[in-house]
Amino acid sequence: MDSWSGHEVPRLPGAGAPLALFDSARRAVAPTRPAGRATMYVCGITPYDATHLGHAATMITFDLAQRAWRDAGHYVDYVQNVTDIDDPLLQRAARDGEDWVVLAMRETALFREDMEALRIIPPTHYVGAVESIPAIAEQVRKLLDGGAAYRLADGTGDVYFDIAAAPRFGYESNLSRDQMLTLSAERGGDPTRPGKRDPLDPLLWRGARDGEPAWDGGLLGPGRPGWHIECAVIALGLLGDRVDVQGGGNDLLFPHHECSAAHAEWLTGQAPFASHYVHAGMIGLNGEKMSKSRGNLAFVSRLRADGVHPMALRLALIAGHYRADRQWTDDVRKAGQQRWHRWREAARADAGPFGAQLLAGVRSRLADDLDTPGALALLDEWSDQALAGVGTDRDAPALMARCCDALLGVRLGG
Repeated sequence: MDSWSGHEVPRLPGAGAPLALFDSARRAVAPTRPAGRATMYVCGITPYDATHLGHAATMITFDLAQRAWRDAGHYVDYVQNVTDIDDPLLQRAARDGEDWVVLAMRETALFREDMEALRIIPPTHYVGAVESIPAIAEQVRKLLDGGAAYRLADGTGDVYFDIAAAPRFGYESNLSRDQMLTLSAERGGDPTRPGKRDPLDPLLWRGARDGEPAWDGGLLGPGRPGWHIECAVIALGLLGDRVDVQGGGNDLLFPHHECSAAHAEWLTGQAPFASHYVHAGMIGLNGEKMSKSRGNLAFVSRLRADGVHPMALRLALIAGHYRADRQWTDDVRKAGQQRWHRWREAARADAGPFGAQLLAGVRSRLADDLDTPGALALLDEWSDQALAGVGTDRDAPALMARCCDALLGVRLGG
């Protein structure tokens, strides 16, 4: 699957500090320690709707991590998937009387447009679930052959992972069993389905049903893959047995990331699957949780069409810390627009405070668990001083603009 077009990332003098991130499994900020190549897997969209602000905030979070790694001298191998076959996609297509393939292609194309507008560095590999089905089926067969999976006895052809094969199950999310059961029911699991060995066992392969698309699974029979095994197989195939970061929104912590890590660890014998499990907070709308069921999603494409500049949108979304659940309001949008315009003015000043000191400060803030509020405060202070005529460093405005572009993904020119 093709990704979106990239852009040139300016080179900055010196090198950035080592990046530390909050690991959900350890519940603490810890240094990332890539061995030369930094590897990252981020769960992408299920393309049945346009890119909303929650998607954008999550993708910006891991774009910032990629930029910090690159600034520190690492080559970043970044994989993102597209779940272009799953129940929500089929349900939306059926509701609207549309071909699910056409729906997926259209919404994936719109997502690419939004990512390019927001200046998200494209992933090294952008991979769809459908194109990965042969590899997924092969790994499901390995799980079955090894006793880590089982077929239901109801004749459906469905295959489940046995969480008894993952003795550390739950280490990533740190949730109680009752909490896991609740979230499983809310987030696509089927804990009450008869015939499962454990209510928390996740689906690996869904046998063919009348009226649903299905693929040849070899000895599995016709069907399609479960959600969690999709990400495990794509990550293992492209990044190796372990990754530096597995990322996504905090709604993926359980069951999705917990289960995909359990699959990967059984298949490789290596644990943990990720050195850091990193989760971005949710974006609410005017004091309420954004959700498809409420019908109150704020879409990037709609905001762009209404004249909100993508760079102002990006600044508005990083004004809060990435791990915090936060709200999108008109005031947040206006603050992002005002900040972008003010920084653009400051970048055109004749001189400003010492640029190297500003760069060092922004690098330090971002290396500390992507502290964007701290970084923005430094840039605000520098901009206020430059516009007030404080400072004699004539190279500082250009360096400030390059710093914003390279580290924050915010282009001040144009």
